[in-house]
Amino acid sequence: MIFSHLHVHTQYSLLDGAADIKSLYKKAMASNQPALAITDHGNMFGVFQFVAEAYNHRLNPEDPKDKRLKVKPIVGCEFYVVENRFKRAFTRDEKDIRNHQVLLAKNEEGYRNLIKLCSLGYIEGLYGKYPRIDKELILQYHKGLIATTCCLGASVPRAILKHGEDAGEKEFRWWLDIFGEDFYVEMQRHGIPEQDKVNVVLLKFAEKYNVKVIASNDSHYVDKEDANAHDILLCINTGEKKSTPTNKEFNEDEGGKKNTRFAFYNDEFYFKTTDEMSTLFHDLPQAIDNTNEIVDKVELLDLKKDILLPNFPIPPGFFTQDQYLRHLTFEGARAKYAEITAEVEERLNFELQVIENMGFAGYFLIVSDFIKAGRDLGVFIGPGRGSAAGSAVAYSIGITNIDPIKYDLLFERFLNPERKSMPDIDTDFDDEGRQKVIDYVVDKYGKNQVAQIITYGTMAAKMSIKDVARVMDLPLVESNMLAKMVPDKPGIQLDRIFNAPIDEGEKSLAEKEGLGPEDLENVRKLREIIKGQDLQAEVLREACVLEGSVRNTGIHAAGIIIAPKDLYDLIPVSTAKDSDLLVTQFEGSIIESAGVIKMDFLGLKTLTIIKGALELIRQNHGIEIAIDEIPLDDARTYELYQRGETNATFQFESPGMQKYLRELKPDRFDDLIAMNALYRPGPLEYIPLFIRRKHGLEETVYDLPAMEEYMRDTYGISVYQEQVMLLSQKLANFSKGDADVLRKAMGKKQKAVLDKMKKQFMDGCEKNGHDLKICEKVWTDWEAFASYAFNKSHATCYAFVAYQTAYLKAHYPAEYMASVLNCASNIEKITFFMEEAKRMGIDVLPPDANESFKGFAVNKMGQIRFGLAGLKGVGEAAVENILEERKKDGPFKDIFDLIKRVNQRAVNKKSLEALAMSGAFDCFPAFHRAQYFFKPENDTTTGLDKIVKFGNQVAAGASNIGSLFGDEDMPAIEPPKLPTCDPWPLILKLNNEREVTGIYISGHPLDDYRFESRFYNMNKVSELVEYQAEITAPGGGKPGREKNFRLAVYVTGAQERISRNNRQFGIMTVEDYSGKFEFALWSEDFIRFAPYLKTGLCLFINGGFKARRFNDSEYEFKVNSIQLLQEVKKTHTKKVGLVTMPKFITRDLVDFLVDNINKYPGSSELFLQLVDRDNDLQVKMHTFNKHIEMNDELAHFLSKQPDLDVYIETAK
Repeated sequence: MIFSHLHVHTQYSLLDGAADIKSLYKKAMASNQPALAITDHGNMFGVFQFVAEAYNHRLNPEDPKDKRLKVKPIVGCEFYVVENRFKRAFTRDEKDIRNHQVLLAKNEEGYRNLIKLCSLGYIEGLYGKYPRIDKELILQYHKGLIATTCCLGASVPRAILKHGEDAGEKEFRWWLDIFGEDFYVEMQRHGIPEQDKVNVVLLKFAEKYNVKVIASNDSHYVDKEDANAHDILLCINTGEKKSTPTNKEFNEDEGGKKNTRFAFYNDEFYFKTTDEMSTLFHDLPQAIDNTNEIVDKVELLDLKKDILLPNFPIPPGFFTQDQYLRHLTFEGARAKYAEITAEVEERLNFELQVIENMGFAGYFLIVSDFIKAGRDLGVFIGPGRGSAAGSAVAYSIGITNIDPIKYDLLFERFLNPERKSMPDIDTDFDDEGRQKVIDYVVDKYGKNQVAQIITYGTMAAKMSIKDVARVMDLPLVESNMLAKMVPDKPGIQLDRIFNAPIDEGEKSLAEKEGLGPEDLENVRKLREIIKGQDLQAEVLREACVLEGSVRNTGIHAAGIIIAPKDLYDLIPVSTAKDSDLLVTQFEGSIIESAGVIKMDFLGLKTLTIIKGALELIRQNHGIEIAIDEIPLDDARTYELYQRGETNATFQFESPGMQKYLRELKPDRFDDLIAMNALYRPGPLEYIPLFIRRKHGLEETVYDLPAMEEYMRDTYGISVYQEQVMLLSQKLANFSKGDADVLRKAMGKKQKAVLDKMKKQFMDGCEKNGHDLKICEKVWTDWEAFASYAFNKSHATCYAFVAYQTAYLKAHYPAEYMASVLNCASNIEKITFFMEEAKRMGIDVLPPDANESFKGFAVNKMGQIRFGLAGLKGVGEAAVENILEERKKDGPFKDIFDLIKRVNQRAVNKKSLEALAMSGAFDCFPAFHRAQYFFKPENDTTTGLDKIVKFGNQVAAGASNIGSLFGDEDMPAIEPPKLPTCDPWPLILKLNNEREVTGIYISGHPLDDYRFESRFYNMNKVSELVEYQAEITAPGGGKPGREKNFRLAVYVTGAQERISRNNRQFGIMTVEDYSGKFEFALWSEDFIRFAPYLKTGLCLFINGGFKARRFNDSEYEFKVNSIQLLQEVKKTHTKKVGLVTMPKFITRDLVDFLVDNINKYPGSSELFLQLVDRDNDLQVKMHTFNKHIEMNDELAHFLSKQPDLDVYIETAK
């Protein structure tokens, strides 16, 4: 018998299908099945991949003209059909009844209708997680579709079971009337009693109405033994455990008994072979044979389409898009280039010709149009990104802002005439502006023609182990252990871990995945575990089956689709909770093959920072800076780079980069481009070599003199892919297209292509008379480093954005840092950038009712003020009202003037309390912060209560009296007197400040201990947290990684708790300027350190990560000692060393030291080292008979001596 499966669920039936598409085809071919259908629940996510996989199995792959396939793909969907797709209100008695319905596409028209139905299920019918259609839509879009009576969850079987044969027959006739000869009775035999009952009736109907019967199996997984894995998948879907009792008498739409879970009836829901199906339907052989009738009816679909560009309207007077693009290009070029030289003209003509030949003019016009629209809307747009910056046409029409001719950027790196794929122009926008540009695109092309791109969240290797372990009740410790043993390589697959050769040959894990000895050891351990019969082994076996299952869907962060007509005429679309736009059902990697164009709209925070800084500069200095036109040879900007002071600038802010900048001392833009490209994953030894050659400490050599032209800027070092492309053309006469193919082959290590091109390269070099030995070396060098070589177009664009940030930081430091603070994403970042501002000598001040704006801003003195919108408890309306009032009638004279002028409904008591606590009223010197909250004895009101009451009286008086008398006759209401009290102590003031702002502003509890933090070998809390992240990350917890930390911290949280076994323990939260850390104190440690478990203490904690007792790969933080920070100077100073030059030894210095030694005798040794750097002399002097006790006075004095280097040797 010949049979085909026509009811098949794949991994794309979200958490309900465990069948991998490749495995389905493999099994269909093994069973000689001529066709295979895909009928996922409610969606068409897997359809493109499903059809493409069929084309990977041609009957005659050698003959490109022979289109026949081993297995014909049939595209379908199992829809949810409801009475009314728009209805979204249901009750316990009136549920949302969703009937299942399989529809298969017979031809191209059927496929388009299937797309429409599936898309409208989301657009109009989505309820919960179910995309729903109704009969009205089926009537409208049924042409070209084949329908069946489907499964037990479908309308005909349900009507038979619930309402009897007559109701079933009525329903049956409805479908028959619509679909006629394309309606089939579907027989399923899963051993379910209700199914047997229904089948008897369906056969009656088939005979009565002469409707053909087809056999099917509701296939949800590939093999019978996968049933358990599929059951686990259902548990993941419902959040249940495998051990929960199952209730098989209900279907998923109607819920079941309490404390039970949804499960399939048995293990028969798999992809059966033809023999198994023939045996199952031995009494109905025609049901097997009739599947062939459907297969013959279905026309072969190919979903790969040429790209359809949106219709870009061209203005009158132009006949083609190419003609209009040429006009815009030369018009733009005249503005961008001082003179259009023969070189520029030749380049533009070459590019325009390639664009015309490839039919991409419309693409350039669309991108240029929305970028121009964005600029007109005030959106900040990046200078370009990626290889698009290599196009002089893109530069001329305003898509990019970097001259590719000036920087040797190549067009063919972007658009290779020999590569027929769509160019990729990605654009950076400032974060707020991105949405404005998307809105413009939606307005221009229509809401149904613009969509975002779906992403599929698949169960990757570690995730599938963890999910399966949770469902099967494997203890968390064991689950984590198994997951940690999976090597940390993106895209690693369990199938490879358990089946690939370990370290032999090209396809081994050591070669292909690049796994190291430790990872390979873990792979061996996993292979041992999976052989076992215990729960760990079972978890691994089932995780292998479920790996790759689609768990959920998301939205691509940047991709946007623009289509020439309604999208659901071209591809299936869905919707998402977090997007107003449509979302494609096909993912980004295949979307262009499906015939629609994808563009990346990226939000870049740096552009938001630049935009904010320029606005603050305009407000404060009245200067409009055209940031894209700043000089690229600005001395002050390069000085900032040379000092490595790049915190808060773009791309160059990491400590490693800062170190190299200080060594390199960049003084030209090309240095920045090169550093941006070199500081990447790759051979870092290039950087020191680059620095030595720049400073002439090592000779710059070129393998061949002809290479100097393109290697001069990088001192003879291969840094960019473009260098390989240009040199292959120059040395070996490669065409532009070949040069790009070479670049790609080297980057992706395509051995077959490289072997072919090496001969071409050597032949070309020989023809040009180059020394072949040296050419062989050049080729070998290229092969070794091409995979690290960077795209110069991208490096140039991002170096330009980086330079802009450094320019602003160098020239307008306060405005730039205020903008950076406004864009900081968390409290730790704000604290870090505030510290950077202080290092730069810029004060960051608390909020101020007369100076603050919404965000961080700069006052007339060049100081940064905290913004009012950042205060907890001060609503947006209050901020707006205060700023509006200040703009209208000037600054507030005092607190009573403020309360009189603001709208008290907006600026209520809660807002006033937050403003007072933050220090926003410190600008009114009559009162200090404590007075606003002070309640004297026998008085129930605070200072703020009295102020609010006064405001209310003034407002009431104005409304009552103002209507009877003129304003001038109004009796003035006297402001109340606020009782005096003591100001808040510093720590209370700071804590209150922090409560409303999230950070300490006017000081920090550790400010008095900066000396200890700096000179007593203290670690930052951020270093500790980073190290903790490192050793707890997968693969990081190796034996021998114990490490100690010395911390100067402030206690912000202290709790005493009781554990499950009734023992006391403590949890302490500590902070410094860099971050916070929480740790537990157990048993003896709790007893020893309990006195320090108090908030508000400043402590010196000595502790570190120690291996746990039973697992030397897991670490916990253990405290060795704690003492008050104020005691550190006294108890930890072994020696005090002062180093200076003789010219800085003054009478004041000597007098102070003598007095201090006499005043604070102790046991610490003091020595003074004098250095004469000019003559390379130094002398060291000790205090023989007098030792000192380190003290606050000395510490304070030494901190103020810039010419004195201080060294403290600490006592262990």
